[in-house]
Amino acid sequence: MEEEKEEEEEEEEEEEEEEEDLKQEEKTSHSCRVRGDEMSAAKSEIPLEGRLGALQCHFTWDLEPSRAELLRIRDKLQDIGTEDGCKWLGHVYNLQGFVHFQLGSIEEARRFFSRAEEAFRQMRGAEEGPWLVVTYGNQAWLHHHQGEEAESRACLSKIDGLMTEDPPQDELHPEICAERAWTLMKFSGDQKLLADDYFQRAIRMQPDVVEWKTSHVLWLVNMSKHSETGVKADIMEKLRKAKEQDPENLYLAAVYLLQLAKRGTTNQSEARELATKVLRNPVSSYSGIKPLLRFYRTFTSLDEAVALAEEALKLHPDERYLKRCAALSYKWKIWEKDSRPSPSLIEKGIRAHEELISLYPDSSFMKKMDLASIYAKSENTKAKAEKIYKDLLTEDLEPAEQQVFFNIYAKYLFFTLRQPKMSIKYHMKAAEIPIKSFHQDSSIQSLEKIRYRKGNQEVDRFLSRLRESQR
Repeated sequence: MEEEKEEEEEEEEEEEEEEEDLKQEEKTSHSCRVRGDEMSAAKSEIPLEGRLGALQCHFTWDLEPSRAELLRIRDKLQDIGTEDGCKWLGHVYNLQGFVHFQLGSIEEARRFFSRAEEAFRQMRGAEEGPWLVVTYGNQAWLHHHQGEEAESRACLSKIDGLMTEDPPQDELHPEICAERAWTLMKFSGDQKLLADDYFQRAIRMQPDVVEWKTSHVLWLVNMSKHSETGVKADIMEKLRKAKEQDPENLYLAAVYLLQLAKRGTTNQSEARELATKVLRNPVSSYSGIKPLLRFYRTFTSLDEAVALAEEALKLHPDERYLKRCAALSYKWKIWEKDSRPSPSLIEKGIRAHEELISLYPDSSFMKKMDLASIYAKSENTKAKAEKIYKDLLTEDLEPAEQQVFFNIYAKYLFFTLRQPKMSIKYHMKAAEIPIKSFHQDSSIQSLEKIRYRKGNQEVDRFLSRLRESQR
């Protein structure tokens, strides 16, 4: 009897504990609902502009590109391609939407933001998730700018539903960090430099996402692209690991091959095998063809670079990106050191670049510069080169474009027109524009040579002043 009594008492205690647990769960649930209602109520009291300003999206990331940069980015995004398998497709569409909005194409912006939403769902295999925060933010801003306040608030409600957990203080969700990093890569100057920080933050919080690591290391390599000896050892090791983790990425494989060659290890058979794979794949600026062309140009022969570009164009004759690659290979061949390009090659280069200007009418500044340099190679077309340069002298170029133009024009004055004094003038103009770039360094190096070889006092004073201003 005592045993039965003990069992009854134990059962009663268990029932009391279960009742207490249920009460506690109800209290917790009620507390969460109250807290959620309080948060929603608090947010609803914040003016719409304040809530929009607190969003994480392209409209709040301090992206202030010029019209010329917007047009350049728009063309680059179009050349990426939208074939299945592009891991950044949602990000591509989001940035395209933002660019079109800034250019005044509102309906195009709507279309791309909708495509971004659908692309993320397909890639992530889920209807909702934090990867849609930036897309909904972009849509909220677009609706607001169009006076569609109800639609804007609806997007804000969707964002509230996605961000159910408060992130740590001062920490963004890794999906947001990754998209911001990828976006900043496409801009210039300080914006591009910020990309490194956001990539590192995303990877630190979610280290198993392969495409984030791949894009980060490609960004690191791109920041050292003008180095003749390749990237530093630590970046090379990251590149090697990225290639192991992302073996199907042909662009990454081509970049790795190029960097190995810069460090003294040239593998021509692997390059040809990779070229075969690239030619089979859909056309894209990330297919791997451009780093392969650079590999052939530097470490095998320019003839192989030209042959690869022409073969790709033969397979896809209407692809403007491949026409761009072919034009680039012709330019390299025409300007090959210690060579005398044939009239037929010069004609090929001219036709290719003239077509490029018609295919990229809104971002053709550099293509015009390249065309002028090829025109200058032939007596029959020197006058056309002079006309391009004279026209650009009167154009309202942006500072970065001015710097490029002054540097290239200075070389044209020196090597083609044999006007050294005028050449010095334009090298100075390029050097004094306060933008750190390859073309600024090129003009400064040219001026340094003049100072040391000829003892030019004017150049000496200019360089001294320039050094003082850069401190």
